[in-house]
Amino acid sequence: MPATARSDDQHELSRRIAALGPWFHNIDLNGTPTAPDHFLGNYPADKFARFAQIFPADLTGKSVLDIGCNAGFYSVEALRRGAARVVGIDSDDRYLAQAALATEALGFTGVEFRNLSVYNVATLGERFDVVIFMGVLYHLRHPLLALDLIREHVAGEAMLFQTLQQGSQQVDDVPADHPFFEPGTYRQPAYFDAPGYPKMHFIEQKFAGDWTNWWAPNAAASQAMLRAAGFTVEAQADGDVYLCRVAPVPFGQYGPAAVYPATGVNS
Repeated sequence: MPATARSDDQHELSRRIAALGPWFHNIDLNGTPTAPDHFLGNYPADKFARFAQIFPADLTGKSVLDIGCNAGFYSVEALRRGAARVVGIDSDDRYLAQAALATEALGFTGVEFRNLSVYNVATLGERFDVVIFMGVLYHLRHPLLALDLIREHVAGEAMLFQTLQQGSQQVDDVPADHPFFEPGTYRQPAYFDAPGYPKMHFIEQKFAGDWTNWWAPNAAASQAMLRAAGFTVEAQADGDVYLCRVAPVPFGQYGPAAVYPATGVNS
């Protein structure tokens, strides 16, 4: 392609990127970045570099669901690893338009983007080999419900998970059955105040200027919530990123893990 034609193409791409701004994902579209002045630097590429070793390197023939896909950075990474089918969902139409532009500019096919809430994943009507659930949990009013729905309706084999974490990185063993009091006393058990006990910090106002940041679990709580929803943690990287496998839901023999309409398309 002549240099002038390439220059015209890049100019048009830059115009389309600007028209969809601002971008939260800085994605290199063949030499044209989408958010070169991102306040977090080269985000999320720098973040991804710190946990890429736990993201499956070969997704050939696999189906992938990217929940809260934003501009599609992780959808693109799945496509680069050979995924046969990628579905990205988000509740923001501008993010979905950004994701569509990014995959188009990079020449990827076999991907679709939909405006869909995590609470409605049952309507997809299928399970995916890999679910990507990055940077969403702490924005949700009902985080454990979201994990329950993912496990029940769309998680087939594995889930790549990340959440904002605050507090201790320590993870303590906790009792299988919690007593009301320490044995022989009327004192509350001391382990509830231990740094490594699972804690879900509730943010009533704002975190980093964002009123949608509702929750900040410690490391123990992130892992405990994943187990409670029916996932086992296979690997951890960068402190807050977990590669999980689908596992039996604890106490599943007693019925649904949460009270919600566990419905699909026809219910």
